[in-house]
Amino acid sequence: MEEKKETQPPLPPIIDQLKEYAETRFKLLKYEAIEGGTSILASIIADVVVVISMVLAFLFASVTLGFFLADVFHSYWEGFGCVAVLYFLIAMFIKIFKRHLERPLINIFIQKIFKR
Repeated sequence: MEEKKETQPPLPPIIDQLKEYAETRFKLLKYEAIEGGTSILASIIADVVVVISMVLAFLFASVTLGFFLADVFHSYWEGFGCVAVLYFLIAMFIKIFKRHLERPLINIFIQKIFKR
């Protein structure tokens, strides 16, 4: 009797195409994730540079205002004291209206993260 050899039948072309499709889809998802991550990172870096620049401008403006008021009042402590009182009032304003200020900031951050 003749023995039948068990051989694997060749895979139909559709299975090969499905494998290629799955590999291509995986690569696409990986590249989209990389693109999303790098765009968020670039946005964060740009925002940090802007914030640092604004803080420096704010500090120099504060010192300038202090010297200006010192010249007006003919006293350094009065000039810089007025600037300190101004910042204290701003801090109290923010403390009082904290809840009203948080929601818009949260919305801005959420929009920034999910921006496409």
